[in-house]
Amino acid sequence: MYAIVKTGGKQYRVEKGQTLLVERLPEEAGATVALQPMLFRSDDTIFDAGGLGKVTVSAKIVEHLRGEKLRVFKFKPKRGYRRRTGHRQELTRIEVTDIKGPPAPAKAKAAAAATKEDSE
Repeated sequence: MYAIVKTGGKQYRVEKGQTLLVERLPEEAGATVALQPMLFRSDDTIFDAGGLGKVTVSAKIVEHLRGEKLRVFKFKPKRGYRRRTGHRQELTRIEVTDIKGPPAPAKAKAAAAATKEDSE
């Protein structure tokens, strides 16, 4: 079972217990956040808005950190134009704690119960 979630303008494939780096989230370390699901996959696939409304993906913020420095160098030959700047992205490490899908439909429960009774 996995889900594809959207955070920080990017999409990530996540499973329960997975740790990943995302763009900085405003909550403090140790807080629990709800991530926006884009797709849910278990026995069946759910990607419509009605079905995704019943899917919850929660994650715990482990820490806030900064990514490694990127050097940006601009240069135009024969013009004496050189500029050097840098950038460090603000990141948050999160751990996916739970992925819950919609409850199983009544037909599936009834069919599972019927097959269980037949096998006994």
